[in-house]
Amino acid sequence: MTTPAAQPDRHPLAVQNPELDEASIRRLIQTFYERARQDELIGPIFNRAVDDWDEHIGRISDFWSSMFLKTGRYSGAPMRPHLVLALQGAHFDRWLQLFEATAKELFAEGLAELFIIRARRIADSFEMGIASTRGDLVRPRHSL
Repeated sequence: MTTPAAQPDRHPLAVQNPELDEASIRRLIQTFYERARQDELIGPIFNRAVDDWDEHIGRISDFWSSMFLKTGRYSGAPMRPHLVLALQGAHFDRWLQLFEATAKELFAEGLAELFIIRARRIADSFEMGIASTRGDLVRPRHSL
């Protein structure tokens, strides 16, 4: 297996994939949230928690850009806002179903899989973090 050549305008530790750029990340996040907002299970939670959708989509796009493109634009504590929500396992499961379907729809298999692996780790991290604040211990359910 060969590693793709580094793209000259990209941070050396960034994911090197010609399909991945700021516009594709924003398209993923925007498409996902359009679906999530309409979803019967997680839509009401998002719609109550988010006041400014343009700002939220920009912030989450910055998060993924920082993670994959190493832009460093995201600074914050992503767990904190989720701690106040009444999230349960089913919410994380649905979030992942929608996110994974969107990634697979928008990207070729290899890049979609990178997003999916990271999203599963994030879901597990958030789910375990929320459980621990409630005094519970849970195992990772989504990532390997």
